[in-house]
Amino acid sequence: MDFSTHKTQLKHMATGVLIAYAITAIAFLAYAMLVTYTNMSERNLPTVVAITTLLSVMVAGFDAAKGAPKRGWLWGMGAGFAYILIMITIMAIMLPAFAVDGRTFTTVIIGIAGGGLGGILGINLRK
Repeated sequence: MDFSTHKTQLKHMATGVLIAYAITAIAFLAYAMLVTYTNMSERNLPTVVAITTLLSVMVAGFDAAKGAPKRGWLWGMGAGFAYILIMITIMAIMLPAFAVDGRTFTTVIIGIAGGGLGGILGINLRK
């Protein structure tokens, strides 16, 4: 893979991560509005976060891999990892009590695996 192809792939990855964060923001705002303006409780928040994160990293992986000549799963895993790394960095800055624990490790694994799955779909469903 030459430098220009690699640079293009990094652009696809960055675009995928940005789109994934847009999806995350929309989903979280929708859930916040439901909790605020209806009788819905916050008890489903961990499930909403997990599902939103998984779908978002799959989208990031899909977009990262759609222009790849091969190894879509690897580009997808990279996009998933980038998404999770950004999320963990933001959490560490915003939450003084943030600590890396088993839940953080699980989130990293979900991000990498979901991105890889999105990458597999992205490279195989491209036009």
